[in-house]
Amino acid sequence: MFHWLEKRPFFFAVAVFLTIAFAGLIEILPNFAQASRPTIGTAPYSTLELAGRHVYIKNSCNACHSQLIRPFKAETDRYGHYSLSGEYAYDRPFLWGSKRTGPDLMRVGNYRTTDWHENHMYDPAGVVPGSIMPAYKWMFTNIADVDTAYAEQLTIESVFNVPYNKPIPMKDGSTSTVALADSLEGAHASALEEAKLVAEDMKNQDVKDAVANGQIPEIVALIAYMNSLK
Repeated sequence: MFHWLEKRPFFFAVAVFLTIAFAGLIEILPNFAQASRPTIGTAPYSTLELAGRHVYIKNSCNACHSQLIRPFKAETDRYGHYSLSGEYAYDRPFLWGSKRTGPDLMRVGNYRTTDWHENHMYDPAGVVPGSIMPAYKWMFTNIADVDTAYAEQLTIESVFNVPYNKPIPMKDGSTSTVALADSLEGAHASALEEAKLVAEDMKNQDVKDAVANGQIPEIVALIAYMNSLK
């Protein structure tokens, strides 16, 4: 059979297409069978978290870390509950990834603390012996781009109907509301208030002083984003 197909490229191409299409359907159809995406417990990103996500993407963190826990025991034992499609409802772009030079980060907010991230980003090998991850010391002085984060919030709220300023059901039965500021100045103010909470748990005095003076270093925004991954 295979020799026959190898001599007939047209039929070989058709056979390859049908095989790939069938495999794709097997992967996709279960999601369509769901009545709705399980978005309970999933909230849009705050201005600061979104600014941190931009830092994450800008520094190519997704090149070495995935954000997708597959439904295999080896992965759920290490990373936690496998990923659900609705958990990515507000992710643009998706950061699933497949390469894992470092561990998956889908639920890193459940088991890493603010000061751990701070030390890890400043001196990875000092926290994880043998780590090949580079240090990201410039994040402690570079200022996060809150303007772009707020612009993205406005865009996804109006174009994709992301539910800012609306009650969102959480897993414990409570509700949560993520505010969308009505002005750029308001976005900076809300991001700074959130940044102060993050900086309280940090040790770097220069970062603390910057936040106290109304600036938000990239490391603070990045940690806010990492803490939101649960």
